[in-house]
Amino acid sequence: MTGNGRLVLAGAPIGQVGDVSPRLRDALADADVVAAEDTRRLRRLAADLGVELTGRVVSYYDQNEAGRAQELLETLKQGRTVVVITDAGMPGVSDPGYRLTSLAVEAGVPVTALPGPSAVTTALAISGLASDRFCFEGFPPRKPGDRARRLKALATEERTMVFFEAPHRLASSLAAMAEAFGPDRRAAVCRELTKTYEEVRRGGLGELATWAEGGVKGEITVVVAGHVPGDVELDPEALVAEVERRVAEGERRNAAVAGVAKEAGMPKRELYDLVHRKTPTP
Repeated sequence: MTGNGRLVLAGAPIGQVGDVSPRLRDALADADVVAAEDTRRLRRLAADLGVELTGRVVSYYDQNEAGRAQELLETLKQGRTVVVITDAGMPGVSDPGYRLTSLAVEAGVPVTALPGPSAVTTALAISGLASDRFCFEGFPPRKPGDRARRLKALATEERTMVFFEAPHRLASSLAAMAEAFGPDRRAAVCRELTKTYEEVRRGGLGELATWAEGGVKGEITVVVAGHVPGDVELDPEALVAEVERRVAEGERRNAAVAGVAKEAGMPKRELYDLVHRKTPTP
């Protein structure tokens, strides 16, 4: 049986302190515990807002999240209010927060959110690309092989895609996207959103990859147009290779063929024939 504690996921400004809502000010002032990704940034934010933090302030970041989440859950069960805030944006969206939220939900502790600025929706809105349907893919894998496989799996994704990326990996990621999606696929690189040096570069992925080789600084969000069925010629060898990869990982061949064919927008029988010709049944 839980008390009447409450978990509050607080959206933090992604650049401009003026974007903070009055509700965030009140939540920080009234919380029993504030769990912050960076306690120093939290205190600077509180000072900028003229808010006195009367509750206990604890660190809550990637490296200590697993252990700290259980500790914070016990605090919630005691009837306390815990506010989770990250450096920018919404906790749990490529930032710490998911583990504690999951534990709180499972334990029956009320969970709410204070909406705030989001780099995902801000970049999507100003990208100039379709925004009626989109998916958020977070940070691409760091290792080139893993990144190539992830992007290859997204090659036929029809929704607009939103990625985060570190500035020192931007050029290589854009080049990998150009390889997986085609150099002419439209995209927008959004840098330093809402800040003094906000910049949006729009163009084909190949063009943007070349531009990024000159070096880019700041917080980066990349928006990529979705696949339009029939706009590119599918690579039969790549499709067969994807089926073989899934089979090697334990998936039944018929299921792998059906899955890859659906993602590629081609008849299942056609792909099955391609696979059968390359790997005939003994």
